[in-house]
Amino acid sequence: MSSGPETTNTPAATPAPATTNSAVAATATVITNIASLVTNDPSLGDGSPLGLIRDAAVVIDGDRVSWIGESSKAPATDNRVDAGGRAVVPGFVDSHSHLVFAGDRTAEFNARMSGQPYAAGGIRTTVAATRAATDEALEANLTRYLREALRQGTTTFETKSGYGLTVEDEARALRIAARHTDEVTYLGAHIVSPDYADDPAGYVDLVTGPMLEACAPHARWIDVFCEKGAFDGDQARAILTAGKARGLHPRVHANQLSYGPGVQLAVELGAASADHCTHLTQADVDALAGGDTVATLLPGAEFSTRAEWPDARRLLDAGVTVALSTDCNPGSSFTSSMPFCVALAVRDMGMTPDEALWSATAGGAAALRRDDIGRLTPGARADLVLLDAPSHVHLAYRPGVPLTTAVWRGGRRAF
Repeated sequence: MSSGPETTNTPAATPAPATTNSAVAATATVITNIASLVTNDPSLGDGSPLGLIRDAAVVIDGDRVSWIGESSKAPATDNRVDAGGRAVVPGFVDSHSHLVFAGDRTAEFNARMSGQPYAAGGIRTTVAATRAATDEALEANLTRYLREALRQGTTTFETKSGYGLTVEDEARALRIAARHTDEVTYLGAHIVSPDYADDPAGYVDLVTGPMLEACAPHARWIDVFCEKGAFDGDQARAILTAGKARGLHPRVHANQLSYGPGVQLAVELGAASADHCTHLTQADVDALAGGDTVATLLPGAEFSTRAEWPDARRLLDAGVTVALSTDCNPGSSFTSSMPFCVALAVRDMGMTPDEALWSATAGGAAALRRDDIGRLTPGARADLVLLDAPSHVHLAYRPGVPLTTAVWRGGRRAF
């Protein structure tokens, strides 16, 4: 196997018969000699949920996939990339992160690993550092972690505010985030601001009033940390309902640290996702199975806090749509690596390698209510990852190994 994909120019020719009716431009790029191509379309390839095609090729035309099929049937184009017998998977969709922040919580992590329990109060440390940071420093930190994630195959990410907790600081976090992604979430309800420690009701009024008005123009989503020590069910309902009235779609931090109303509230309000889902009753599982809210599991948080693992097997067996995400944040899950989360999900959460990859790609897309990403079929965004391995199974089989050889994002070679 060579050290990387080989790119060559070949003369344009009449396209060979393809598996789709899409026209293929001669100026497009074809990636051939793919050992296994994950499409996430069960109507293709082996008929599994991954829609796996062996000895495959994919054609990129502009920012879209225009053709997929067997390598021997690939149409000729001006640009050709030889995958060298490697695997290609859809770009990872990280549907839950907290990347607009400043400061460091190494001491907190060290203390926790030395036996002190995790509590949500550590967020206040990051709030103080974030408020003190300049816009330039916050954006530089954000772009640093985005580059880091891209090198590991993440092509779509959601990120939240939540470390400012004032009208001005929440709005500026969202403005900064919106320069880098369309998937921006207003999380003024991360914790009760230290400024309102003695008046939580007053803070809910701020979050649902002036802060929401300032933040809504810069966000697509609204989120709330529904948890002991943060916001109870009634407060969460008020916050999410106010956000919906301003055109923001709900997401919920639900049932991370304890049993609570978060999951069922998420389903009731039609939230796109209930995130964490660590402590679930049977009623919670039934609610998720009966609705269209995605259960987003965040194994990096359990790894970094030594907490109980979510039971992905239980959710999958009940028919719940499951996503995997990093929860990248400076306190409880300081990883930007989706491959690492895939490996954790397989090792400790009862998922198969196929299920974990689907959840990290198509599952994340479902959690963002997108059908143009997380899959590789004609018409989808050309977001794809070339692995230095013959199969996607190596993501769990070789944990911690940097397997990403190349990344295309929106049809352009990004790494």
